[in-house]
Amino acid sequence: MKDLLLIGIGAGDPRQVTYEAVDALRSSGVFFVLDKGGEKDELVLLRKAILQRYRPEGGYRLVQVADPVRDGQADDYLGAVQDWHRRRAALYARLIEQEMGDGETGAFLLWGEPTLYDSTLRILDLVRERGVALRLRIIPGISSVQALAARHQVPLNRIGEPLTVLPGRRLAGQGPIDNVVVMLDGQCAFAQLDDPELVIYWGAYLGTEDEVLIAGPLQAVKARILEVREQQRRRKGWIMDTYLLRRKL
Repeated sequence: MKDLLLIGIGAGDPRQVTYEAVDALRSSGVFFVLDKGGEKDELVLLRKAILQRYRPEGGYRLVQVADPVRDGQADDYLGAVQDWHRRRAALYARLIEQEMGDGETGAFLLWGEPTLYDSTLRILDLVRERGVALRLRIIPGISSVQALAARHQVPLNRIGEPLTVLPGRRLAGQGPIDNVVVMLDGQCAFAQLDDPELVIYWGAYLGTEDEVLIAGPLQAVKARILEVREQQRRRKGWIMDTYLLRRKL
C-alpha cells in the first residue's frame, strides 16, 4: 500500500501553508509536480519555493513531468475534460507505480483547496479503477475564494442568503444574481451583464507579489477590470483570477 497526500498550499502566499500542511510536507518522500510549460513555469517555481522554505534540509525527491494538454477549443467541453482526466489518470498511475516504493509517502502540492475546483480527487478515482492501491489523505488549504474575500474585507455570505459558486461559462444562465462567486472565467462573462444593481469584487494572482484587486459597481468598473486583466495576462503570459458578484442591498 502506498500513501498519497493532497496538500492544499493556499492561493499563492507561502505563509498560507498551514501547520498541518507543513507536517505533511515533512512526512513526504516524493513530490509530483505537473509542468504546464511555457509561461506557467512560475507555478512550478512557486511550488519549489514552498518546498525550499519548509524542507530546507532536503531529503526528498521531486518528480516533474509534463502535464497532458486539454483541448480548450473543443465543442464538447465535458468530453474534452473527461478525456483530459483519463490521460492524467494514466500518467498518475504510472508515476505512483514507478516512482513510489511500498510504504513510501508521495504528495501533490495543490493550489488553494484540494476539494474546491480541483480535479485531482476525480482523477485519483480513475487511478484506483486501474487497480492502483493507495491510501489517500487530504490536507485542506486556503482557497482563492477565501483569499479574495479577505483581501476585499467582505464576508462571503450575507444574512439569510445562499452563496453560489460556479464557473464562468455558467454565469449567463444563472438567472437573477444575488451572491455569486465566479471561478475559471476565461471569457470574462461578467462583462456581458448590464444589471446596475450588481457590485463586483475582483482579484487576480491572489496571495502573490502580482496581486491585483478591483471593486465597485459592476457597470462602473468592468471596463477597467477588462483592461487590467488583459495587461496582466500579456505581461505574465497567464492569469488566475476570481470574483464575487453581489446585488446591492
